[in-house]
Amino acid sequence: MILADNETKVDLLNNEAIAATIIKLLRDRPDQPVTVGVHGDWGAGKSSVLEMIEAGFEGEAKVLCLKFNGWRFQGFEDAKIALIEGIVTGLIEKRPALTRAGETVKDIFRRIDWLKLAKKGGGLAFTAFTGIPTPDQIQAVVSTLESFVADPAKLATKDNVEAAIDGVKGLLKPKGEGDSTNVPEQINAFRKAFDDLLEKAGVGQLVVLIDDLDRCLPDTAIETLEAVRLFVFTSRTAFVVAADEAMIEYAVRKHFPDLPDTTGPQTYARNYLEKLIQVPFRIPALGDTETRIYVTLLLVGAELGDNDPAFNTLIGVARERLKRPWTSGALDAASVRTALGDKASRANNALALSDQIGPILTSGTKGNPRQIKRFLNTLVLRQRTAEARGFGDDVKLPVLAKLMLAERFIPRLFDQIAAAAAAAPDGKCPDLAALEAAATAKEETKRAAKADKAPSGGKSGDTAKAAPKLEAVKATESALLSEWLSSPAIKAWAAVPTAIGDEDLRPYLFVAKDRKDYFGAASVLGHLAAVVEQLFGGKFAVQGLEPDLKRLAPPEAAQVFEAVRGRIVGGDSFDTEPPGTAGLAILVKAHPTLQGNLVDFLDALPRDRLGPWVCSGWEGVLKDPDAAQRFDRLLQAWGKDGGAMLKAAATGVLRTRQGSR
Repeated sequence: MILADNETKVDLLNNEAIAATIIKLLRDRPDQPVTVGVHGDWGAGKSSVLEMIEAGFEGEAKVLCLKFNGWRFQGFEDAKIALIEGIVTGLIEKRPALTRAGETVKDIFRRIDWLKLAKKGGGLAFTAFTGIPTPDQIQAVVSTLESFVADPAKLATKDNVEAAIDGVKGLLKPKGEGDSTNVPEQINAFRKAFDDLLEKAGVGQLVVLIDDLDRCLPDTAIETLEAVRLFVFTSRTAFVVAADEAMIEYAVRKHFPDLPDTTGPQTYARNYLEKLIQVPFRIPALGDTETRIYVTLLLVGAELGDNDPAFNTLIGVARERLKRPWTSGALDAASVRTALGDKASRANNALALSDQIGPILTSGTKGNPRQIKRFLNTLVLRQRTAEARGFGDDVKLPVLAKLMLAERFIPRLFDQIAAAAAAAPDGKCPDLAALEAAATAKEETKRAAKADKAPSGGKSGDTAKAAPKLEAVKATESALLSEWLSSPAIKAWAAVPTAIGDEDLRPYLFVAKDRKDYFGAASVLGHLAAVVEQLFGGKFAVQGLEPDLKRLAPPEAAQVFEAVRGRIVGGDSFDTEPPGTAGLAILVKAHPTLQGNLVDFLDALPRDRLGPWVCSGWEGVLKDPDAAQRFDRLLQAWGKDGGAMLKAAATGVLRTRQGSR
């Protein structure tokens, strides 16, 4: 089961409502020019909305839909010309009657040739307002090219340049043949020629669907939009532009770097887009209920197939719920069984998985459908890899999913869990079990408190039952657990229903080796493992390591720092100076860029179990002003919140510093 990551006409997100709204808007005013924007983040489903719009116009003889993908045309030719020529060519291909309108077709292509002169002339600028050079400008190009050929040093390209001159001269007309040199009149002439083409083609409305504009380079995106502007006032022509607003605004800022000081870049870019896009539609991000429904439909569809009648029945049920997701809730087992009938058993895993990972997947992906698909694809591929290697029974899909949520959205947490589990003889992480217990206890406390406040009257004893559980966790809290409990994101992850703290995580880490190998310090650190061991030597022994440590590359030094820090924290003993601390100081002295990492390490230590050793010995290490100030603030915090001995030591160090200043 692999989920296709491309545009689709099968609507699992209820985006058909957006497509239907746009179709109705275009049908209501077929003779009026309009530009519609379909906005949304990368992967939000913009391309699928365009597919639905195209499908919605199928069978309407008077409406012609043309698709243009700016990204695919990037690099072939001037994007402005590519779009204009693509529209005209597509119109002629799809309306065979135009083969009998020879003069009209020739006229429109001749006017497109005017645009091509900019490229042939070696950089002649045609403005954003017109897109069409005047005959005077063309004559200037001819003169430039003729002088170019006259230069003997350029004779190697004479044939090519003479061909360009002939092309340019062929477009010049003697005065009196009716062509105006007035730029606005030239624009009107182009639009009139295009309107005549639509008339002869029998097209009541031309709908141009422009996709992937936000994937293009800034210049390509702007040139495409400028081409759209050329058609903005052409009757019976509608454009639907799918693009991420932020990327288009970035393209505007890059294309116009010297904007006036009175108009900020963001304001100018936003105004530029708003003047071009008359009717904007933004695809909303998926919420919790919508994500769970989407995950269920994706997994069931992959199991049964998009064309399965039972699956289409389930889509109908889902759409009804998506109309009011704030009241209807996700797809439950009963509704899935009713929709799928005798095929319901094949959807059990999909339901369980969507229930387990839906809430945090919503937060991690910010409701982005493409990221959701990619997460699910990686999840399934890893499970299949485990099956192919022969240990599929050791990998439970919900456990793998929860671990991957941490890997994808909280990578530091995943690395810490992986390091602890890989080093443990049973493959378990005790701090993880405690984290889940604490997160569960907190959720139970919240629920009990709500029950107490409810009109029906909850039992006040519920809160009392949950509180001791949380206090028991706090009593055995390690430094690593303290760090985790200080993070709302980590606590939200821990509250995901599937408990994995008592699981042997080694099979899951092995199947995740495509990211990193967590088994053994040697496999992770390579030749740096010996350096880490040396830094756990005595104080005098590590003093002599500084010259060798300076030869480490900065990324290697950072990797060694993290390995030493992890072992110190894992020792969970801080009343006296733990082994490795002196080595850490020498490493930071050799690599001053790690001073901030050292202060972070000291700040994360548990203050209620921290001895006075931590207050001194850093003077020769923390020399950066920012790091030194942060350490001073840390001393002040220890002087207020630490144990008795830590408070006294911190206060004493601060007084000594103040006296020496």
